This record gives sequence, C-alpha cells and structure tokens, in this order.
Amino acid sequence: MAIAKAERLMNLALCLLGTRRPLSKRELRGSIEAYLEAGSDDAFNRMFERDKDDLRELGLVIETVENLDGDTGYLARRDSNRLPPITLDAEEAAALGLAAKVWQQARLAGAASGALQKLRAAGMPEAEDAYEVHSALEPRIPVHEAAFEPLMLACRDRRPVTFDYRKANAARPEQRQVEPWTLECWRGHWYLAGWDRERGAERVFRLSRISGKVRSRAGAFTAEVPDVVTVRETVESWAGETATRTALIRLRADSGYPLRARAISVRELGDGWEELEIPYGHGLDAWLVEFGPDVVVTEPADLRADVVDRLRAVAKD
Repeated sequence: MAIAKAERLMNLALCLLGTRRPLSKRELRGSIEAYLEAGSDDAFNRMFERDKDDLRELGLVIETVENLDGDTGYLARRDSNRLPPITLDAEEAAALGLAAKVWQQARLAGAASGALQKLRAAGMPEAEDAYEVHSALEPRIPVHEAAFEPLMLACRDRRPVTFDYRKANAARPEQRQVEPWTLECWRGHWYLAGWDRERGAERVFRLSRISGKVRSRAGAFTAEVPDVVTVRETVESWAGETATRTALIRLRADSGYPLRARAISVRELGDGWEELEIPYGHGLDAWLVEFGPDVVVTEPADLRADVVDRLRAVAKD
C-alpha cells in the first residue's frame, strides 16, 4: 500500500511539473492509472485532495489557477520548485557514500544508490571509497525483522501502530498500542522507541520480539515526541548500556567474547570456567540469556532471578 501511494504521488508530481498550462482534475484523472481505477468521482476527489496536500507537505509548490470559464487547474512551476545548488565538500561526500553502503536491505540499498546518483549528477564531488580501496571490510546494518519497514514508515509519517509483542519473561505475546518515535540499532539488534498508550509511558521494544503484522492506526499522536538525543538515551538505557552497578558471572572459557570485551576484571576458576565482573544496567538479563548454558550469574541475586525467569519463559514456548 505504501509503495502504491508513493508511485501515485510521484506520477502526480511529474504531471504537475511537466505541464506548461494548468491541468484540470479531469485531465489528471485520465493521465494517472491509479486515479482511473478509483471506483467513483467522490473516491477520486478524496484521493486527489489527499495527494495534493501530501505533495505540498513534502515541499512541492502547487498553484491553483482558475481560467476565464471558471474551471480550476493545477500546476507546479519549475522555477518555483528548483532546488538551490548543492555544495558538498569531499568529506561530506565521503560521509554520504559511506551511509549509502551501510544498508544491507535490497530496497534500502537501491534507494540509497539512486539518491547518490542524483547528487553526483547535481555536482556532488566524487569521494575516494576507503572501504573499497584499502580494506576487505564493508560496513553493514543487518535488518532481518519483518517489522522494520512498516515501523520505519510509521516513524516517518507519525502514525500510531499496534502489534503483538512478547516480553523476554513472558510465555505469550500481548497487543501493544504505540506511537513510534524512532528506530535504533544497538549491539546488532533493532529497537523501537515510542509512547505506549496503555501504559501511558515511553517504552522501548526489541523488533525481534514483535510477532505478526504491524498495523497502522488512524489519528494523531497524543504524546509529545522528544528530541532525538533524549530518544537515543532512552534506547541506550533500555538496551542495557547505562550501568549503575556491577555483576559477577561465571563464563565458560573460549565463549562470550562480547561479555569479555566489557569485563572490568577476569579471574580463572578452573575446570574451563572464568569469573567476570561486568557493568550491570537495565537489559543485562536479556543479553545474558542469549549466551545460554555458557553463562551463570553469581550475583546480584535479583539479576540471577531475572535470568532464570527469562530462561523459564523461553522453555515454555
């Protein structure tokens, strides 16, 4: 549905930009396939008015012109919609090139590549690709969750959503009604930060725990969207990066290297086990569960209990 609307908006924009005289609704309907398929005049009029408002919101200047016969026409003059010259230095061009390489999804990669081609055609300087010339490594952001794309669109369009979400310590998912703010990638996992309507508070959801389809809801947001820095700090805290104390864990030798990278101290215990002291913050229990039988929590007791509860919930599935 999102792709069909985007195509319809693009076709309408091209028609309005490509004409030298105002086009009537009748002429526009006959030129755009999606409008021809509208079931009635009322359906077409509603669709056209929404599309016109959306294009104006995106920045397209659309003029409404009335001729001598009283008929209304529409056009978008090129001189009113011309972008200023693009001025990017070599470092800025390199940053854009790197950003275009990050996305692993085919659709996102195509969009990024197309955007770069347009910028280069408009005069963006060519930048040396350090990752291609000097290194065998290539930056990637993996996106495997089906919920990513609908949530990305909902964040962009400020549309509330509903989805089924299973907490790590729950056996079954429950429906959540959320006003999505932003998506953040943390330690290889995607998180959604937003306003949970039923709980009346901000929450962070891990996309891998969303089951079924993400459904958009009508209506506006009821809570104020915070600035980007605040949202990122919330994701960081809920993802377990804000440590308030430390924990002791037993870790099997030659395993759990991400844990070892964060360890404050390491002590050999023998029999293939080591004791690590690691920072303890919100979300650490969920992270430790991912290492399965290679990790045993020694202290504190509340962290140990949380890990056991999560393991029991997984065993019930």
